[in-house]
Amino acid sequence: MSRLFDDKESWTREERKAKQDENLTAMVKLGYEKSARIKQIFDMNKINPLNIKSREDLEVLPVTSREKLVEMEMQQPPFAGLENPDIKIDRIFTSPGPVYEPHLSETDYLWARAYHAAGIGHHDIALCAFSYHLVAAGLTFHNGLRKVGATVVPSGASSSQIQVQLIKDLKVTAYTGTPSFLMSIISKAQELGFDFQKDFDVKKACFAAEPLFPDLRRKFEEEYGIDTYQMYGATEVGDVAYECSEKKGWHICEETIVEIVDPETGRNVAPGELGEIVVTRLNDIFFLFRFGTGDLSRLITESCACGRTSYRLAGIAGRVGDAVKVRGMFLAPSQIKMIQMKFNNLPMQAIVTRVGHGDILKLRIEKINKETDDTQWETAFKNYFREICTVKIDQIEYVAAGTIKSEEKLIVDLRKW
Repeated sequence: MSRLFDDKESWTREERKAKQDENLTAMVKLGYEKSARIKQIFDMNKINPLNIKSREDLEVLPVTSREKLVEMEMQQPPFAGLENPDIKIDRIFTSPGPVYEPHLSETDYLWARAYHAAGIGHHDIALCAFSYHLVAAGLTFHNGLRKVGATVVPSGASSSQIQVQLIKDLKVTAYTGTPSFLMSIISKAQELGFDFQKDFDVKKACFAAEPLFPDLRRKFEEEYGIDTYQMYGATEVGDVAYECSEKKGWHICEETIVEIVDPETGRNVAPGELGEIVVTRLNDIFFLFRFGTGDLSRLITESCACGRTSYRLAGIAGRVGDAVKVRGMFLAPSQIKMIQMKFNNLPMQAIVTRVGHGDILKLRIEKINKETDDTQWETAFKNYFREICTVKIDQIEYVAAGTIKSEEKLIVDLRKW
C-alpha cells in the first residue's frame, strides 16, 4: 500500500488551488441556479455569483454558524433550502439542534484518507465505536474503513464489556471512536483480568469528536502499544483534516476548502495566526458555503515529510461562541431553551467540566415547585434531556428559585484547553 491515498495528495499547491477554484466556481453556479436560499443570500448581499472564482473570493459571503444553520432549517425544514432538488439523496442524518444533513455517502471518500494515512487497510479488523443511530458518525466512519479495505465491526455505543468481548473474540487490530471510550474499554479489560497489550491485537487507533490530550496519547502509545491518530471534522461538512505518521499537524482533506478567519469579521487571518476554522465542502448536493465550525486553530504552511502537500491545521486551540462539545456531541443554547420551554420555562444552566480524561455534564436547576426534584420528575427530565441533546446528564444540582440570573450563560464550559 502506498503512503498516499491518491495523486491529489501530492499535487503541487498551484495544481490543488486551480482544481479547487474550478470546483468552487461550478458549485457556486449550480447552487445559485438550484437553491432559492443560496440565490436569496447572494442577492441580499449584492453578490454576483459569477464573481466567485476562487477561495479568496469567498470572503464576501457570510460565515454560517451552527446556530444559524439550526435557525435556517427551522425556518425552512428540513435542509434550509440549501439542497439540490435534482439529486436523489442517499441518506439523511441528524445531529443535535436538530440539524438535518443530506449525504451521498456511497460515492464520497469520507474519512478514507484519514484511515489510509494511519496505515489501516485490508489487513485490519477495525472496531467502529461511533454511534450508528441517527447521527452521521457510525456509518460515515464505517464507509471510510471499508474504502481502505478494512473489515469493520460495527460495535457502536455498546457497553465497554461487550467491546472487550468483541476485541478479544474477533481479534480486532484497529479502533476508531473517542479516546475516552477506548480508555474505558481498556479499564474494563483490566477489571476482567486481561493485560490489554499482551492479550489483545489492537495496534492502531483513530480518534475523532473529542480532544486527544498529550498525556493520554503517551499512555496509549507507551503503556498499551497503540499507534494513535487524530481526525477532525464536523457532521455538517464531513471530514476536514487528519494526522499522518509524522503527527505534526492535521492535513486538510482534498475535498474541502478551509479558511482560518477572524470570528468577529469573517476575514481570513494571516497564515500561522489563530482564528476560527471555516469550511466549504465541494459538492453538488448541499450548498453550505463557509460553515463556521466554532473551533479555533491556525494553518501550518510548511511542507510535511510524509509527502502530502496540503496545508495542515495545528490542532484545536479552543471554541468560539456558546455551543460546546460534550463527549463528542455539541450542546447548544438552543437545545437548553427547548428543554426550558418543555418544563414551563424552568431556569437551568449546564456546567461542563473534566475529571481525568472524561467530560462531566452537570445541570443546575432551580427548584421552582414541589415536583422539581421528585424521582419521577427527574427521570422524565433526564430522558427528555438526552432525547434532545443526545448526551446524558452526569449530575443535577438543585438550587433555590431566583439563583440563576437571566444574564448568565446557559452553558458554562470550565474545561481547560
